[in-house]
Amino acid sequence: MFHVGGARSALQNWIYARQQGGVFVLRIEDTDAARNKPEWTEGILSALDWIGIERGSYEGPYFQSSYAGEHRAAAQRLYEGGRAYYCDCTREAVQARSGSQYSGYDGYCRDRGLEPAPGRALRFRSPDEGATVVVDLIRGEPTFENKLIEDFVIARGDGSPVFLLANVVDDMSMGITHVIRAEEHLPNTPKQQLLWDALGVKPPVWAHVPVVVNEKRQKLSKRRDKVALEAYRDEGYLADAMRNYLMLLGWAPSGDREIVPWSVIEEEFRLAEVNPSPAFFDEKKLRAFNGEYIRALPVDGFVAACQPWLTGTDTIPPPPWQPEEFDPAAFDAVAPLAQTRIAVLSEIVPNVDFLFLADPLIDEGAWAKAMKEGAGELLDAAITAFEAQATWDAETLKSTLEAVGAQRGLKLGKAQAPVRVAVTGRTVGLPLFESLEVLGRERTLTRLRAARVRLP
Repeated sequence: MFHVGGARSALQNWIYARQQGGVFVLRIEDTDAARNKPEWTEGILSALDWIGIERGSYEGPYFQSSYAGEHRAAAQRLYEGGRAYYCDCTREAVQARSGSQYSGYDGYCRDRGLEPAPGRALRFRSPDEGATVVVDLIRGEPTFENKLIEDFVIARGDGSPVFLLANVVDDMSMGITHVIRAEEHLPNTPKQQLLWDALGVKPPVWAHVPVVVNEKRQKLSKRRDKVALEAYRDEGYLADAMRNYLMLLGWAPSGDREIVPWSVIEEEFRLAEVNPSPAFFDEKKLRAFNGEYIRALPVDGFVAACQPWLTGTDTIPPPPWQPEEFDPAAFDAVAPLAQTRIAVLSEIVPNVDFLFLADPLIDEGAWAKAMKEGAGELLDAAITAFEAQATWDAETLKSTLEAVGAQRGLKLGKAQAPVRVAVTGRTVGLPLFESLEVLGRERTLTRLRAARVRLP
């Protein structure tokens, strides 16, 4: 899955590259076999397509595994230049020497002169003095004392380079000038910058954007939070709404506004204006955003946007009706009513399913709430009154039921509750009388009679 935080960072990289006349480079870091499958890569590419970073408009995707030779060559250069050394210490041995499981590596093998051999890791020789200054477009110049940076591993005992080195070498190979990534990578940056210096290449410009957190101000976690961009897509969030919201995680456009055209975001976004404080991913706010974007669609655009939920796709389950039961004309008739009431497109299904099913899906909780004492007599009267109407339109149906309710001392809201549940199966939904008009006389009366049979 593609993390919403990663999507936010991708958008910021994308915009910055376009603003600077540069190139957005997509690299898939696939050296961890357990986390690498072709369908997962395709999921990332598809998610990027969805938010507007479309295939063909960027360089790549490149795959880190394709650069294994360059990684090994860089490790060898560092070893031959005296900037790295081999180490055969186990974690247990390091802990035994320090007496603590929390202590870092103590430099034990620095001067042992070990040769390459199976099981021996290659460690970078960190400077003992001075400091490493990271020039960051968002955070200024964070400074790290070199004496606090342990001699870190750059190649494993089997010779395979670790991420820190592979990442640096890939950036060098691909001519990366700016790295815009999440704050959680900041502790890695002084180590990577030391590697750039040791390999004789000027480091890139860094920009560490704020970490994305949940309502408890905890870092968004795939084990605890809904973080997959694909999940939001399949729930019915619009791409325009999602990317507008993602860009607000740590930044804001000018003026007292948040919902703005993408062209405004592209023009106004500045990395230096990104707030380094943690950014709260507020799903309720995103939902409200999405509702605004849905209501702003032209009706035909809304109808088109709903289609995946009306038919089902590879990732969206099919609706409860059979394809032949769907009536496009009926849907078109109620679409403007639904458009004002839903916040995500998946909600279209429970709002319109009563139109395309032989019998409504009855919510038993709604039935118990609406079908209280007197509901049977009210349905009897409603059936009789509706049968007597020569015309079948929303206004006539409304005035008819209003009169039925008034005869029993009920306001329209109370009178229509049993009718709504009998016809739609739910206590909430689209405007009732417009729904009855589209459903039609015979189907409405059939459902009212079936509901009446269930009542004493």
